[in-house]
Amino acid sequence: MNKIRKGDQVVVLTGRDKGKRGTVAARIDVDHVLVDGVNVAKKHVRPNPLKGTTGGIVDKTMPIHQSNVAIFNPATGKADRVGIKLLEDGKKVRVYKSSGEEIKA
Repeated sequence: MNKIRKGDQVVVLTGRDKGKRGTVAARIDVDHVLVDGVNVAKKHVRPNPLKGTTGGIVDKTMPIHQSNVAIFNPATGKADRVGIKLLEDGKKVRVYKSSGEEIKA
């Protein structure tokens, strides 16, 4: 079970974007996530008339390692760790480590 999923509000813990908040746009692989507005790089793009794209410099969101982000807890207003709790019916749910309350997906 992934502790950080698409659509979660996260806070960046390290790097040049430390302290920024954003939403997870996608999971690239097991270890990397794309967060909106975080780790944005300038990319030089060549024009392609067949696709109808113009050339120039565009901003591209680059992946960030999931260990460098933490889920945002709206109750405390801070970053929090994620735990897994097993319910009595055998279902696994994600919970905030600080309060133990379930994370609404």
